[in-house]
Amino acid sequence: MFFRFGIATILVNLIVGCESNIQRVTSKAEQERNNREVAKKIFEQRCLSSGEKIKRKVDNVDGIFLMKLRPEKLNFSNQYLLDDPYGSDFTGDAYIRSFLRGFYEHNYRKSDHSVSNAISHIGYRYVDAIDETDKKRYRYVGIVEQPGLTDATFLKGYRRFVLRRTLADGPVLRYGVTYEDISNKVDRDHWIAGSSLKVIDLKTNEVIAERIGYMYDPGQGGAAGGRSPWMIAASYSCPSFGKHHGSASQDLQTETFVSKVLKSSI
Repeated sequence: MFFRFGIATILVNLIVGCESNIQRVTSKAEQERNNREVAKKIFEQRCLSSGEKIKRKVDNVDGIFLMKLRPEKLNFSNQYLLDDPYGSDFTGDAYIRSFLRGFYEHNYRKSDHSVSNAISHIGYRYVDAIDETDKKRYRYVGIVEQPGLTDATFLKGYRRFVLRRTLADGPVLRYGVTYEDISNKVDRDHWIAGSSLKVIDLKTNEVIAERIGYMYDPGQGGAAGGRSPWMIAASYSCPSFGKHHGSASQDLQTETFVSKVLKSSI
């Protein structure tokens, strides 16, 4: 009898334990589902204030002042780093190069592969920016060089687009471009990133154009299978980068907006 009683006790404990585990799994799944639903609702609310606002456009602009440069590394999964994942396109010096004349033609457009109705990325003759290491303002221009002409380790036909810079000792350029991350704690708790990109008339301190954008990760930071939350989030964005592989369309998105406002000189 004691043996049967012991077996019965064990069975009861197993059943109770299994039910408890099922309840915990169910509770966790429900919580995750609720978090995703809340994140989507917050994102949709943020999107009501997104979009482009252009007060005025300027023609024949030779150069612009990049008031804030992009970080050296892309943020793929840091939830609370306020480095503007929505506006991220290029890192380091590549961000400067993306605004310069010749960059698009050399890196994106091939003479034997023309694209109809493609956006014209003329670029600017020069770009000014502050070097954070010495706090001095430099003027950058882009050139296409052929290192193979002087260095035998390169093929003679190889060309590359590079930066050349000199100290900018003249007055600050009239038009500046800057960005900031406008996410708050609630946004980031739900894997939402907000962005403000501004074009400013530095003579009058007037914001002549601004783009507000948001994106969110429906997977709420899941990293299984090498998943990159902020790259996934680019496919859930407003204004949209595209519903599929949106991160591929983030390249040149800063220059694209700025060029709508500040028309490059021919």
